[in-house]
Amino acid sequence: MQLQGVGMTSQRTRQRLAQRLMDQGVSNIAVLDIMSATPRHIFLDEALSHRAYEDTALPIGYGQTLSQPYIVARMTEILIGASSSLDCVLEVGTGSGYQTAVLAQVVKKLYSVERIKPLQDKARERIRRLGFRNVEFKHADGGFGWAEKGPFNAILSAAAPRIVPEELKAQLAPNGVLVIPVGGDRQELQLIVRKGDTDKFMTQVIEPVKFVPLLAGVTR
Repeated sequence: MQLQGVGMTSQRTRQRLAQRLMDQGVSNIAVLDIMSATPRHIFLDEALSHRAYEDTALPIGYGQTLSQPYIVARMTEILIGASSSLDCVLEVGTGSGYQTAVLAQVVKKLYSVERIKPLQDKARERIRRLGFRNVEFKHADGGFGWAEKGPFNAILSAAAPRIVPEELKAQLAPNGVLVIPVGGDRQELQLIVRKGDTDKFMTQVIEPVKFVPLLAGVTR
């Protein structure tokens, strides 16, 4: 599949997507530029690639989805705005690798955890094709984070636990931030900030969202 894209996957189509994101309230210019430049179509099976630049979630197999571009852009924008440093960042739920690719363009070092191995294997190959060398992957239960690589300046979760895992909060660096969807049938996007080097956290509810659940265990 072509990185540049043609027709419904062309650069012009991507620029229209970025304009729609701006119309929806995404204001960080760097994020909009990244959304415009990142070839979302390569993160889908070819049969669905013509829908890549619709602002909708799309299936990627194993009961998982490629997140809606708006929510990828919004979560990235929140992460950038709330973080004092993006030297060391954790992504929970590699999925297709699309959010991974977006984050790789704004952070110094990205660690990405995924419980479904075939999905992560595909994502790793896509990230390699795009030329990013600042991403490290782990096949594991994302709810436990990746403690040996922490503490993290920021953590972004692409799946929703019913309650925020204490393990993720514990792996935040002083003043670290966690951007995570939380809930069951009704979910909300939360921004959680560690207060200095204390065990106290400030939680801000951003907006209603709909994500796949954060499940325990691993799949090969």
